[in-house]
Amino acid sequence: MTLGRVIGTVVSTVKLEALKNYKILMVKPVDPDGKEKGSVMLALDTVQAGMGDLVLVIDEGNSARLIIGDPMGPVRTVVAGIVDEVSYDH
Repeated sequence: MTLGRVIGTVVSTVKLEALKNYKILMVKPVDPDGKEKGSVMLALDTVQAGMGDLVLVIDEGNSARLIIGDPMGPVRTVVAGIVDEVSYDH
């Protein structure tokens, strides 16, 4: 799993049937302190996340397909949780 910040959405008027019930979010990976790292990724929103939310992203196809309940779905990356707080020892 990866921590990320939702920075945008992708609007698509035509989607595959398996994707129709999901928003597509643009997520920028961040470290535990909230500093940006890595490249923006697109992820299906399974938890109703919004702009600016800190989220947990799963970027592994089989796990993503299990979350959406479609074992053959064309999905690799999903937002699986909204993070309330991060605490850790530096």
